[in-house]
Amino acid sequence: MPEIGGETAPGFEGVRDAFAANLAQHHEVGAAVGVYLHGRKVVDLWGGLADPDTGRRWERDTLQVVYSTTKGITAACAHLLAERGELDLDAPVAAYWPEFAANGKERIPVRWLLTHQAGLPVLDHPVTPAEAVAWHPVAAALAAQRPAWEPGTEHGYHGLTYGWLVGEVVRRATGRSLGTVLAEEIAAPLGLDLWIGLPESEHHRVSRIVTGPPAPLPAGADLDALPDSVREMVRAFTDPGSLSVRSLTVVSPPLDHNDPAEQAAEMPSTNGICTARALARCYAALIGEVDGHRVLSPGTLAAATAEQVRGTDRVLRIPVRIGTGFGLPTPDAFWYSPTAFGFPGMGGSLGFADPATGLAFGYVMNHVREGVPDLRAANLLAAVRGAVKAGHG
Repeated sequence: MPEIGGETAPGFEGVRDAFAANLAQHHEVGAAVGVYLHGRKVVDLWGGLADPDTGRRWERDTLQVVYSTTKGITAACAHLLAERGELDLDAPVAAYWPEFAANGKERIPVRWLLTHQAGLPVLDHPVTPAEAVAWHPVAAALAAQRPAWEPGTEHGYHGLTYGWLVGEVVRRATGRSLGTVLAEEIAAPLGLDLWIGLPESEHHRVSRIVTGPPAPLPAGADLDALPDSVREMVRAFTDPGSLSVRSLTVVSPPLDHNDPAEQAAEMPSTNGICTARALARCYAALIGEVDGHRVLSPGTLAAATAEQVRGTDRVLRIPVRIGTGFGLPTPDAFWYSPTAFGFPGMGGSLGFADPATGLAFGYVMNHVREGVPDLRAANLLAAVRGAVKAGHG
């Protein structure tokens, strides 16, 4: 059995077995999983390699970039500010950010930034990585950008732009960056290893992301033989002029989240950095008290996680459900329940909670696998749910 660190509560030993199987059989390089149940930690495991090039092992305090799993944390910050009266989700964005009113955007409410309805998933003129790190060039470009559709009439995943849009509103409303709000209002009270904008002192703890080429379509594949939804998605992501492809090239050349400069910057869509333990603990504190601290009131949480839009996403070309900033799983998702909310990240990371069951789950990993079935988080969650069903925890 691969060497695994950490602990499980009695009855949750099956999660360790599933974690070991991922390392041995499912192309895991290095990873960690954390689980809370009714505010109590029941799983905290880690193992594998943080950097296969050097042989550095994954340790208890290893940190991981979690890509779009960051979006759920960004949403939590926005809702905390709204609960305190520092941010009005139904006010026009331009009330906080006057330049944003350009090109017909004067009536877009803050809420539509969180629900991916603003029509701003792309930039007509992509920014460079240096401009992305600097923040202000991206904010200026988004303020000037014309929406790709009439805002409020459709929804499409703002994969990269979401973080700058929400983050700039937070900055204008409070005078603080979103990463600062996270650090001061959520991470510090809960003692979380969780950042958007990593301090230099913590860089040595970050795992190295390992990527492989996306799995290609088989030679001679017949697109017409694929299901309609799959065929539409494949065509969208192979058309250089589509919104789908353009949404991936907002920053060109692409960002490199192994770059310490990019880890230190704030990109509230994609460069959250944390442990699985911290991710699970954060979600646990969204749905209940953890060591006497709760992030959002029950009323705020219910409003934040109520479905706002559903249907085929104009960018992703797949069916989605969206709350106000939080992703809501569709019934075919392995983490589905009618009350679950959270956000997955590119390559497999996942943070979510289910207030109906008291479950909070965090999974982080450094092997980014695209275009292939990925069962790693699903295997772990199945073991967790099996333990809960058996009456443990």
